[in-house]
Amino acid sequence: MITLNGLVAVCLTYVVFLFVIAFFAERSALRGQVRWLKAPLVYTLSLSIYCTAWTFYGAVGSAARSGFEYLTIYLGPSLVMVGWWWILRKLVRIGRSQRITSVADLVSSRYGKSNLLAICVTILAVIGTTPYIALQLQSVTLSFEVFAQPGVPSPEEGLRSYTALWVAFGLALFTVIFGTRNLDANERHHGVVMAIAVEAVVKLAALLAVGIFVVWGLSGGVAQTLARIDASELGSWQMDGGRWAGLTLLSAAAFLCLPRMFQVLVVESDDEGHLRTASWAFPLYLLLMSLFVVPIAVVGLDLLPAGSNPDLFVLTVPLATGQEGLAVLSFLGGFSSATSMVIVAAIALSTMVSNHIVMPIFLRLTGNGASVSGDVRHAVLLSRRLSITGVVGLGYLYYSLSGGGTALATIGLVSFAGVAQVLPAMLGGIFWRGATRMGALAGLTSGFAIWLYTLFLPSIGSGALSDAIMAQGLFGLSWLRPQALFGISGLDPLLHAFLWSMTFNVTAFFSFSLASFPSPLERLQGAQFVNVFDHSGGPRSWAGGVAQTEDLMIMAQRILGAPEAQALFEREAHRQGGRGLLPDPTPDFLETLEKELSGSVGAATAHAMVGQIVGGMSVSVEDLMAVADETAQMMEYSARLETQSNELSRTARQLREANQKLTRLSVQKDAFLTQISHELRTPMTSIRAFSEILRDSRGLTAAEHIKYASIIQDEAIRLTRLLDDLLDLSVLENGQVNLNLRQGLLCDLLDRAAAAANDGGHAVRIRRNGPNEQLMLNTDLDRLSQVFINLIANARKYCDADAPELEIRVSEKTGLLVIDFIDNGSGISVEAQDLIFEKFARVSDRQAGGAGLGLAISRQIMTRLGGEISYLPGYGGAAFRVALPRNFALAAQ
Repeated sequence: MITLNGLVAVCLTYVVFLFVIAFFAERSALRGQVRWLKAPLVYTLSLSIYCTAWTFYGAVGSAARSGFEYLTIYLGPSLVMVGWWWILRKLVRIGRSQRITSVADLVSSRYGKSNLLAICVTILAVIGTTPYIALQLQSVTLSFEVFAQPGVPSPEEGLRSYTALWVAFGLALFTVIFGTRNLDANERHHGVVMAIAVEAVVKLAALLAVGIFVVWGLSGGVAQTLARIDASELGSWQMDGGRWAGLTLLSAAAFLCLPRMFQVLVVESDDEGHLRTASWAFPLYLLLMSLFVVPIAVVGLDLLPAGSNPDLFVLTVPLATGQEGLAVLSFLGGFSSATSMVIVAAIALSTMVSNHIVMPIFLRLTGNGASVSGDVRHAVLLSRRLSITGVVGLGYLYYSLSGGGTALATIGLVSFAGVAQVLPAMLGGIFWRGATRMGALAGLTSGFAIWLYTLFLPSIGSGALSDAIMAQGLFGLSWLRPQALFGISGLDPLLHAFLWSMTFNVTAFFSFSLASFPSPLERLQGAQFVNVFDHSGGPRSWAGGVAQTEDLMIMAQRILGAPEAQALFEREAHRQGGRGLLPDPTPDFLETLEKELSGSVGAATAHAMVGQIVGGMSVSVEDLMAVADETAQMMEYSARLETQSNELSRTARQLREANQKLTRLSVQKDAFLTQISHELRTPMTSIRAFSEILRDSRGLTAAEHIKYASIIQDEAIRLTRLLDDLLDLSVLENGQVNLNLRQGLLCDLLDRAAAAANDGGHAVRIRRNGPNEQLMLNTDLDRLSQVFINLIANARKYCDADAPELEIRVSEKTGLLVIDFIDNGSGISVEAQDLIFEKFARVSDRQAGGAGLGLAISRQIMTRLGGEISYLPGYGGAAFRVALPRNFALAAQ
């Protein structure tokens, strides 16, 4: 049988192998060869840290004790991954756009970058995860003891007693070396992720190997194994629906909130598209991990002596049957499960402790904080390394104090219930804009307190809560018994604690959110998180213009390093269009700088450091820029009222303008009817008078006959033109006109229009650009010519310049053929510009003839042709634009 020294040699060889894998992955990343490191398969395998030693060993033990209940631990995460589109995709997008470094950073950033909230989440995560780390150390220690033989020399006994300490030391060393190489916690730890992916394959292969051996090597095949299961106690196992649903929900919540899972799901994710692969590949991985759990449990119960620890059947069954090599492989699988969990959990927790506790205290103690020169990157890295050592050390301390007792057997689910307290604040923050910092704080603290009292402290043993409190309740109140809160007894202790803690958490979260008013920064962050797919950029939280760019450069160099900071500032200066090396401290630049800093020191600390320089504030552990005090709330409420008042004033103004326009149109209508009556009566009177002269006068000369007949003809033509205009307008408005589409050159059309409009009276001088007019049109040329004639004729009639001129410009703008008619007169007054296309409007006092229907008819014609006619203010004289779709114009051949 392999000795402990041999087993230690195997472990060291395996650890060296992981070091080599991590080292080459880091080197490849530095050389830019990251395509294979960013593969969806690697991302999926990194999620396997969910399967810890508690899962690797404990799933078999759970099956031996509780039947198929162990499946709930796999079912919850599988449901989350299958529904990745609703939650995980949003979390990953938020993580990349906001440069989130941890689950505490996510909650802090969402609720106004509150460092107090981040501290609460960090403390909860450390307390909830530390016993879980102790569980991993215990599993490795127990697996070593399985290989130990009674009566071995004392040196090996001494080595075995310090196994947990050596394992903790090795894991801390590995995590420090490969987990803190980059200051930016938002960057991927390629070495660690690749090592975890390799460990995922090892533990899956080990469990499958043991399962295949048990089914086909010991049981004789699938049929015999199924018969063996039916004959065992598991064959008559009855499912408890309530506990099944509760454990499924608990495992799903923990999958989202566990610091190590958030680290690989969100922080280490480069591409949210990887979730598409992981959504089916990771549930498949969990299926394979759980495939042989029940057969191993049943065979272990049959094969091993009564009283054997079922948590170690994965090891003891191969050893009992002489399969030493298979047992060593199984040991490596359990070792991989434990080490991968501790490594990633230590990275995640150290980032949270460093960013939200150590660094704010350090900046406070440095006095001037952000404005002091010098490089603090080493301080940040040192704080993370010390935090890693401290987190692993706390796990070892908990293991030592508990003595590896029975409390560790259930600490996995206890930890799940603890970290699940973050779920309401997390989901409420990304889906509900009304969630506030006060609501999140109230929910977290109340849920955490209930979990601590009803589950965590009782799980440690009688040393934490006295027997009197457990039996009679706090202060002797029976309804405050930890495991029968409010007099409700008979529930499973785990479900009892989970039910009450989440009830208090959710109730407090929604109640305080509804009762409190979010600060402007919370509202900005809420919009960015809830609507992250509409705008993935950060919020505009800075006013800009007050900061000294040199001070910002000094601060950035302290955190990012001189080359990185200088490159960032030069890039921003170039983007702003400047030629120097320093950009202006605009809100956009301050936002970008804050994002870059947040990857290294966390969102709340980065916000505080930028805020100190921008606003001259001192660094505080709490978010210095949060404006959630009463004054800010009143100002925000006042701003909302002012906005509503402005909206009402704008609406009232629009109604007044519409009323004034209707009044003016009514006046114009009356004037129009008066003028139409006059225009009709005048030619009719002339026609009647001169026709009577021709009828009654006998002594008229031939010249007089011609003169009077000409007057009658001119007046008849004038009357016909007026009636034609009225008829045209009526037909166009009713949409009854038929277009006569044909082709013709634009220049020819303008020639004919100019000749017709300038016929008779004083002519207006026309300036044109011949080359631009060489366009072939495919439209109703007669109708378009009618518009051109009207515009040229109006310029001839109404241009009040001493030497009237009209410029005709032809151009193309965004798919339109544009013809502008601009004269050199005084133009049309602002008050009359909104009436010129109305059919009752006459905006000039000059008696130029006509009924004032030309522009109304022109507008209707252009509408029928698919274009438009509009007035262009600001050109000095009267300027009109005729626009046609570009596909109506073809280049002249």
